[in-house]
Amino acid sequence: MLLLVCVFALPFAWMISTSLKTLPETMRFPPDWIPDRPVWSNYADAWNSGPFPKYFLNSLIVSSGILVLQFLTIIPAAYAFARFRFPGRGLLFGLVMATLMIPPQLIFLPVYLMLSDWKLLNTHFALILPFASSAFGIFLLRQSFLQTAGELIEAARLDNAPEWKIMIRIMAPLARPVLATFALFSFISHWNDYFWPLVMTTNESARTLPIGIAKIRETEGTATWNVLMAANVMLAVPVLLAFFAAQRHIIRAFVYSGIK
Repeated sequence: MLLLVCVFALPFAWMISTSLKTLPETMRFPPDWIPDRPVWSNYADAWNSGPFPKYFLNSLIVSSGILVLQFLTIIPAAYAFARFRFPGRGLLFGLVMATLMIPPQLIFLPVYLMLSDWKLLNTHFALILPFASSAFGIFLLRQSFLQTAGELIEAARLDNAPEWKIMIRIMAPLARPVLATFALFSFISHWNDYFWPLVMTTNESARTLPIGIAKIRETEGTATWNVLMAANVMLAVPVLLAFFAAQRHIIRAFVYSGIK
């Protein structure tokens, strides 16, 4: 386990070390893990190399907006597929699962043309609406809902509880570990997404952090690796915070489920 942790932590340690070096120190061979004198100004240089507050806000709006819309769609869809019997349920669920085999790069052109017709390019909507639902999230949550005892739902229905209240008050809290895990995957995926913001935006009004970091790779013809790594550290910090927050909720939810 310790060896596995070292393998995954090594790139992060190298990124932080490089972000605190001068440019000549990044070119040394063999490389030094500890800089001679930490250069904290690299972070200021990275932050001031472009409209990074705007990039950061855009990334936060896009990632959070996608996650909210996904919760609003995957919870009712998963509940319907898990607890209702209706004609074509298997076929519809199969079609949902089939979308997992289609990469976004394959459909970006028709989506781009559609958003262009709607005058939504260079807006947050162009980055949020195509990901308003998730087939993976529906599948994951449906499997969790299927494991819930049917007697619990029947008891709620005998008490004349409406279906939406059963879904929100009973099913969703019991699936909290799954929701937290999916939220973590979704946030990380869209926070780090480079391709979609690149093709859907052409100005700084809606561009996100990965695009901004890519723009500072070359400065005056020289790769400023120290500044670039400082920018990547700033990109990684919200992801790490989201991971630790989701980890705490997952552990708490599993402990609660075990007690019940």
